[in-house]
Amino acid sequence: MTLPRFYPIFDNADWLDRMLPLGVKLVQLRIKDSTAPRIRAEIHRARDLCRAAGAVLVVNDHWRIAIDEGCEWIHLGQEDLDTADLPAIRTAGLKIGISTHDAAELARAMALRPDYVALGPVWPTILKKMKWHQQGVEKLTDWKALIGDTPLIAIGGLTPARAAPAFAARADVVSVVTDITLNPDPEARVRDWLRVTA
Repeated sequence: MTLPRFYPIFDNADWLDRMLPLGVKLVQLRIKDSTAPRIRAEIHRARDLCRAAGAVLVVNDHWRIAIDEGCEWIHLGQEDLDTADLPAIRTAGLKIGISTHDAAELARAMALRPDYVALGPVWPTILKKMKWHQQGVEKLTDWKALIGDTPLIAIGGLTPARAAPAFAARADVVSVVTDITLNPDPEARVRDWLRVTA
């Protein structure tokens, strides 16, 4: 499977409305701490926006709503795996991406035959407090050797300048959150990203 090489993550569909017209073709909707009706409405809108733009939508965590709304991809963190009904997810035909940080998590993920594996944080990140510090690009190379043809996503502390080292270390895709959402000109930043990942 070949995924687009640029994979931004946003917390509401308004971001997708702004960024999909620029040429983003793979995007994750990651909503935390909200009501079920609002989450459903955001996923529904994001699904429609992505379909209209010919883009792949990945829904973070909310797999039941993703199934109900006819989405095609979900992303699960390690904690999400504890409660997700994986047979139901597979029966519904959803593709699954899984976060990994250490060897035990990677083994757990690969046993589930994921459609991609994410490794992070490759560089230090300000997005959330994590027990894992900088993993380093060398670990991308190690992970890719272990997972073979499964797409490898690099996440954590990415900037356009760090895309090339991530790809050189054998990441297939680079993913980013705050480098866009905290940028004073998010659209210009996305254009930079699209340029370096073309």
